[in-house]
Amino acid sequence: MSNDDLSYLSATEAAALIRDGALSPTDLVTNALARIEEVNPTLNCFCFTYPEEAIEQARAAERAIAAGDDVGPLHGVPIAIKDLTPTQGKTTTFGSYAYKDWVPGDDALVVQRLRDAGAIMVGKTTTPEFAFSSLTDSPLWGITRNPWNPDHTPGGSSGGSAAAVVAGCVPLAEGSDAGGSVRIPASHSGCVGLKPSSGRIPFEFLPTQFDYMCCHGPLSRTVADAALFLQLCQGPDERDLNTLAPALTVDVPPPSDVRGLRLALSIDLGYYHIDPDVEANTRAAADALAQAGAEIEPVELGWSAAFNEAWWAYWGVFQATHFGHHLERWRDKMHPSVVASMEEGRKMSAVELMKTETIYTEAWNTLRPILERCDALLCPTEAIPAPTVDYDELGSMGDDADGRHQSMDMTMQFNALKLPALSVPSGFSAQGLPTGLQIVGRRFDDLTVLRIGAALEEARPWRQHRPPL
Repeated sequence: MSNDDLSYLSATEAAALIRDGALSPTDLVTNALARIEEVNPTLNCFCFTYPEEAIEQARAAERAIAAGDDVGPLHGVPIAIKDLTPTQGKTTTFGSYAYKDWVPGDDALVVQRLRDAGAIMVGKTTTPEFAFSSLTDSPLWGITRNPWNPDHTPGGSSGGSAAAVVAGCVPLAEGSDAGGSVRIPASHSGCVGLKPSSGRIPFEFLPTQFDYMCCHGPLSRTVADAALFLQLCQGPDERDLNTLAPALTVDVPPPSDVRGLRLALSIDLGYYHIDPDVEANTRAAADALAQAGAEIEPVELGWSAAFNEAWWAYWGVFQATHFGHHLERWRDKMHPSVVASMEEGRKMSAVELMKTETIYTEAWNTLRPILERCDALLCPTEAIPAPTVDYDELGSMGDDADGRHQSMDMTMQFNALKLPALSVPSGFSAQGLPTGLQIVGRRFDDLTVLRIGAALEEARPWRQHRPPL
């Protein structure tokens, strides 16, 4: 049986205890593997685990400490990698039958950097097919469930990583985010999720070097752990043409003083229907930051659902471009929504796709003057708490009787605008499901979103909340 005290250590806490000789890496990794065995039959958050290899690496980490060797910032700490991110010698399926036997020859740079820091990969976490969905349900691995209520989704597409962190399996997990896939599950599962500025962390393994939507980011229990992930994994690196230079100087833990900051607040981005509990928790989080010394400025963005439509069009073209060649052989084993997206993407002309960029431009021209006078924008991460696992995310979209847009995700806008965005827990719904506050920074200002997140974590701690597993 796993030990809760070990299961719910943060990565920075665990690493410090290991360096001091107060915690055995072998004990920590063995506990992580035991916890996975306990919860994975219910949650389905891991598709692969590597117990023998992980324990051997933990023993080697223990020997290094005993020998007084120099060790990295994550030495001996168990982590998980999303089953979208290539891992050398380890099957990486993208949640699809089309890749069920693919074994990459190299680690992605983000994996390499985490390993170089001493982290021990104990397993790979579930993702929907080709990271398409805001739920985590793939034809190959099935449904992944929310630790707070298994009838509900943990979100997606990094839902396995979020569930693994919240359930106490690992303190830190890698995710990827092209339209919210780190922040969505962070909000629905009740943890921290960072989408850095586009290009901050190399994302080098796509067939194209000209995509700026896709970002790696951490799922973690604390803002300090998210900051550590950014510190270790950031670029620049010539293998990704988008990577930003120079590297940031990231404090771990980040400063948490928000006195003097001016923060814009938008509850609905101008057009969403917002769940009452989500709104109440967002306002409570903003009030807590105001009490900590920030100035809150309510703003009207006036955006519309045309933004969502443009992003979904782009996402369909992305899917068709990079994975559509698998339709001929694997169509019958692909998720129907993935097939439909690919087929729509194939119909779109290059001219039609480029026209959608005017929508992003108009949105930026509205947000830009707000961020010129405000240090960040606060809004909900998701318009609703985690829905049930059978939620039809595409079928549910549309306008309600008041003309408000009904949709779950309030995240893809900030991928399109290349902005850093952090989701941190904002509270719980009346049904006991987590909600998230999204903190969106100025261009390239990843440090301020971490600072604001740290301030909220200090003002309204969330780590004492654990799911009833």
